Amino acid sequence: MYESPESAWSISQLDEVVWEVWKAIELPEGYRAEIIEGAIEVSPIGRLAHARVVNRLRAALLRFLGEGQYASYQGMNVIHQRRGWIPDVIVAPEDLESHADEDGLGVDAAAAHVVFEVVSPGKRNQERDRVRKLREYARAGIPVYVIIDDYHAGGTVTVLTEPRTEDADWVGLHRVPYGTEVIIPEGPAKGFAITEAITGPARAEK
Repeated sequence: MYESPESAWSISQLDEVVWEVWKAIELPEGYRAEIIEGAIEVSPIGRLAHARVVNRLRAALLRFLGEGQYASYQGMNVIHQRRGWIPDVIVAPEDLESHADEDGLGVDAAAAHVVFEVVSPGKRNQERDRVRKLREYARAGIPVYVIIDDYHAGGTVTVLTEPRTEDADWVGLHRVPYGTEVIIPEGPAKGFAITEAITGPARAEK
């Protein structure tokens, strides 16, 4: 579809307005704001079950990565072209100073080697992690995206690899049920196993 220079400029202007509003937002404790596909989305911080999985995941990553050049982070802004996301956990360099975005709000998406999302209850939350963030992380060229999902078929872990930035999609998709070990295939977390010790057992289908 043809896009006139005027419409492209309008999109650019809108992105800049959204970006400035997002930077100025002050939220009550317990909420976070992200820019996903051009819109600001406010959501509550995850419930107890969500926090339990995130904490297990990050603790396991800390042990796996050790004292090397990479670390796992929780609750950090990942920035890409006037978008701002807060993945549940990321793997990025231990020294983040040279990878900060130009506004100092977080880390540039190019430094995120793996992003993890633990899906929260609710149709909109599930669609955000399974669809919209899947596209956004692909557009940003993040090498590996992992979705830990209590709400799909009693619990599944999906590992997405080889992002197609122009198509906002992924070449590689490997999905296993809870209770089946799945391995991160590349990058600084290569060999890291996501197991039932992190996800917990399969859930009743919801």
